Amino acid sequence: MKSSPSSKSTDSVARQVRGYLAGFPARVRKILIGQRAAIRAAAPGAVEVFSYGIPGFKLDGKPLAWYAGYKGHTSLYPMGEAVQRAFAAELEGCGFSKGTIRFPIEKPPSAALVKKLVKARIAQIRRGDRV
Repeated sequence: MKSSPSSKSTDSVARQVRGYLAGFPARVRKILIGQRAAIRAAAPGAVEVFSYGIPGFKLDGKPLAWYAGYKGHTSLYPMGEAVQRAFAAELEGCGFSKGTIRFPIEKPPSAALVKKLVKARIAQIRRGDRV
């Protein structure tokens, strides 16, 4: 049975994501896998992508959420100022930069928080807001 071009693309992305995740220590990998699962749960129609050297998801062809691991933190992108302000209390102790939320490894985000952040991004996308 031949696979369709889109299934080849999906397989390629899945391989890239697995390879990316495999490059982290178990503790960080577990956090990233949790973020990935929470994004999928919040946006079941989103398409998984691998770009800018990190895994993420697009919704309706628009950037929804990327997640990445680093030595001392994990990050979610693009989470602009409006989302950061809306969830300021829940993001206490996190680092921020333009469009980025950095979660310390010692204080990873809960699945519930990641879902809330992603749903806020979905609302932005639906309204046509810029990050």
